[in-house]
Amino acid sequence: MNSSPMARMLRLCAVAGMAISAHWAVPAWAAGAMTTGGLTSQPIGHYDFCKAQPSECNIRPANLAPATMTSSLWRKLTGVTARVNAAVKPMSDLDNYGKDEVWTYPDNGFGDCEDYVLEKRRDLYRMGMSLADLLITVVRKPDGEGHSVLTVRTDKGDYVLDNLTDKVKAWDETGYRYLKRQAIDNTGRWVSIRDGQQVLVGSVQ
Repeated sequence: MNSSPMARMLRLCAVAGMAISAHWAVPAWAAGAMTTGGLTSQPIGHYDFCKAQPSECNIRPANLAPATMTSSLWRKLTGVTARVNAAVKPMSDLDNYGKDEVWTYPDNGFGDCEDYVLEKRRDLYRMGMSLADLLITVVRKPDGEGHSVLTVRTDKGDYVLDNLTDKVKAWDETGYRYLKRQAIDNTGRWVSIRDGQQVLVGSVQ
């Protein structure tokens, strides 16, 4: 039976709509949650950041439950990742500030991995997310270099926002070795991550 032009157009629109929805859809797989250990040393860059902005580092979120993963949240995560990655130009702390391990908001348009993390965390917090679900995380890349990413806790598992890719990934799909991250109940404290190795960036005891 021949289809009318209108019917064919409706089918094409439906297919296009499904393709767009699939692009923004929450992944079918779930990441699971990282297993954290006890309190551990605070990265020296975060220690200095807290001295400069103490109000950022004594927050005890009231809601410690992981965020509910929805298509809307997924769009926020992918949108913030792409926007910040495009807006901030990569530059080392030494070139940017004349010294190493400066953690700050990239308000001058330049930054390294920690600065991308801080900006994404700030954006998502302003969108209503709890800081208990937006955790600065220190990892080791496959080449052995230290790196920082933002971990987002959800009821579908932990996901990672990274300045090295616009793709939001499950934490166990990144290829990184996870070392430590902020505690969920206190923005100035850090906890170890199970099976982590000694971090390559400076820490304070």
